[in-house]
Amino acid sequence: MLAASQSESPEHRELKRLALAWAVARRLRLAAMEVRLPRSNYRADVAAATPRSLAANAFTAVFECKASRADFLIDSARETGAREQIAALRERLEALRALIAGHRPDLRRNEELFAEFDAHDLRGLKHETHDRLSAELRIAERKLHDGTKFARLFRWRSASLLYLVTGEEVLDPHELPEGWGWLVRRGEGLDLVKRPCLRDTTPAERVALVERIAAVRVPLACHCDERAPRATKQSI
Repeated sequence: MLAASQSESPEHRELKRLALAWAVARRLRLAAMEVRLPRSNYRADVAAATPRSLAANAFTAVFECKASRADFLIDSARETGAREQIAALRERLEALRALIAGHRPDLRRNEELFAEFDAHDLRGLKHETHDRLSAELRIAERKLHDGTKFARLFRWRSASLLYLVTGEEVLDPHELPEGWGWLVRRGEGLDLVKRPCLRDTTPAERVALVERIAAVRVPLACHCDERAPRATKQSI
């Protein structure tokens, strides 16, 4: 079994175990925890696939587990408007830096003959507005990169089915990411509260995910012990 991260809570580990067992009970028999997804730097808590991934009725699934509301909010930012905000901040910074350069010729690096082509070294500059805008830009860029995981996995067609797996009272129904299904832990099992949108995936996309699963997969008996919920007729 993969070693658990030192920062991972017992609640999060249990959600992953339940998600893996839930997937295997529903024909997603090729499954593993902590799978790095194709075409991204994201690592899925659980990824799973049906056998014979080249078949027309084959599908794949990704499960993201959130044991707390704070954990959910980290990845739930919307992409809409984020890029526009970053572009506006960059434009304001460039205009401000041009003004600073005009008033502070001493910051020239003297690498070019003509002043208009010379770069300015602002690293040691103490300027309240410049520092504030720079900090806002760094935060916005980090939020776009790290905080839009749900939106990006849906847009990138990372799997045929995407599931959010949570404890109770982690989020309200209207906060569920677009296209995602929702599994809620109740007792020793998971209840399907919201079905996901089925995304079209190509055989190549399915094979790519299966290869990533195979790279980290360990015997399912290590994960699905006697506490695993029994399979039901509930549809995925």
